Amino acid sequence: MREVMTKSMARNIFYGGSLFFILIFLALSAHSHWYIVNSENSAKLDESVVRGKHVWEKHACINCHSILGEGAYFAPEVGNVMTRWGVLDDPESAFETLKGWMEAQPTGIPGRRQMPNFNLSDEEIRDLANFLIWTDNIDAQDWPPNEAG
Repeated sequence: MREVMTKSMARNIFYGGSLFFILIFLALSAHSHWYIVNSENSAKLDESVVRGKHVWEKHACINCHSILGEGAYFAPEVGNVMTRWGVLDDPESAFETLKGWMEAQPTGIPGRRQMPNFNLSDEEIRDLANFLIWTDNIDAQDWPPNEAG
């Protein structure tokens, strides 16, 4: 091998490396697209879920909670809260459990962070419960990493 790199050797390395990384980029882009298309959960998306997302946004729940890893880590992750509560397959139980939790806030326990009582209507709580059930059914690639969120 030569000790000095010629202009043509440098050009070949540049074009060869560029082609290699462009092919890698295209392959990873195709894989990402394939994953998103095969893991989305839009079949179960209904008006109640959309209204629940609006409740989530209106009350800025993401300022304290995280959902599927996005948001603040001040309060628990809620991406799998319906699984943790054992009500994932029963929307009526999910509504009742969430309603009881929301109406008990703030708990007034000294030394604990307090969640405000947003005085949500039953319809808003039901929509929020449906949104959290829908979120819990997303293929999140084993996120959160532990059951406790």
